[in-house]
Amino acid sequence: MKKASLQDSATFPGKTSQFAAECWFDDACILNMDYFVKTLAGIKAKGVRSDLIGSIIAHYASKWLPELSGDNACDRGLTNFEESPESVTASWMKKRFFVETLVGVLPPEKDSIPCNFLLRLLRTANMVAVEPTYRAELEKRISWQLDQASLKELMIPSFSHTCGTLLDVELVTRLVKRFVNLDEAAKSGAAALIKVAKLVDSYLAEAAVDANLSLSEFDDLASALPSHVRAIDDGLYRAIDTYLKAHPGATKQERKILCRLIDSRKLSPEASLHAAQNERLPVRAVIQVLFSEQNKLNRHVDWSGSFSGTRSPNPGFDPPGRCFSKREMNAQQMEIKKLREDVLRLQGQCYAMQMQMERMVEKKKGFFRWKKLGIVSSLKSVSSVEKIEEVDGEGEAGFGRLTPVDMKTKLVKG
Repeated sequence: MKKASLQDSATFPGKTSQFAAECWFDDACILNMDYFVKTLAGIKAKGVRSDLIGSIIAHYASKWLPELSGDNACDRGLTNFEESPESVTASWMKKRFFVETLVGVLPPEKDSIPCNFLLRLLRTANMVAVEPTYRAELEKRISWQLDQASLKELMIPSFSHTCGTLLDVELVTRLVKRFVNLDEAAKSGAAALIKVAKLVDSYLAEAAVDANLSLSEFDDLASALPSHVRAIDDGLYRAIDTYLKAHPGATKQERKILCRLIDSRKLSPEASLHAAQNERLPVRAVIQVLFSEQNKLNRHVDWSGSFSGTRSPNPGFDPPGRCFSKREMNAQQMEIKKLREDVLRLQGQCYAMQMQMERMVEKKKGFFRWKKLGIVSSLKSVSSVEKIEEVDGEGEAGFGRLTPVDMKTKLVKG
């Protein structure tokens, strides 16, 4: 009966692999591992496709180890190693031998085994402490198709006593770096890298909740991908904000290192507004976000003005066929005016925060020391304010003639 099924599958390769695996191995799953390996070798000798062999292995493994099925159906297993009458050590060694044998019979083709099944197998392998060679083989196979992984299966807990985090962040960092190297060597499209970038940002947001996650581990995983892969940095900003919430004692230098990972030009308007009001970010990062939004607003104003006027910003650019009505132009101008007011308001808040920080520094220092050194910091703040006024372009961002130098001069004279 089994030979007939094998011949039918070889004759009709379009059959569903999962259905064929169910038909072939519903009876063979009760056999021991040695007989299964011999049967699988006979199937490979008949020239069966590698994806079909992979589905057979996954079906057989899920029968003996229900945690490999991925559907939380623990009652489907034929046996449970923990409930066997053997000792705990014997059951543990038996499961370890089972996992190592499965890794040894995996087909060498790239997409023969689903990536999520390999991740579940790697989780079990780390739990039972298999040999490093088998673990390295699994990591290599997972890195081939990391773009097919899901966040749920990628969140593998750390079973090492030397690691203080709940999740094995170092493992994911190795997988991502190997995937990037393989992708650069294969010169494949950017779609796979974009998927992995979104997956990494989501994983970082989950791992950042752990208070034991170090800055170096977070930085290594976030920097494992090239900067041009992320079309938008909202996911990375969310992960950094979560990390700063879970680590309120982070120093100013650590916050600067985290903010260097973000490109303020790639933030959406919602994320930029949140970042401009985020007290956990350094002042310099907030100013960079404001500058980026101001540049976007200026470009938006230039393009809207080019549509309303007769001159186009590009010589070869043709104006749209339909002219905008007066009502549409008024609505667009009102929206631009509202955006400009929001930017000016955020700039004022940033300037007020900077002045408040300078006052706190002045209170901590002595009067004579403040008199000697405070003027330098005030000059830097004046230059930054003048830079904001120049970026605005229309001179509406001024905050009065009373500069910090004038205020401090009056205080000294008084």
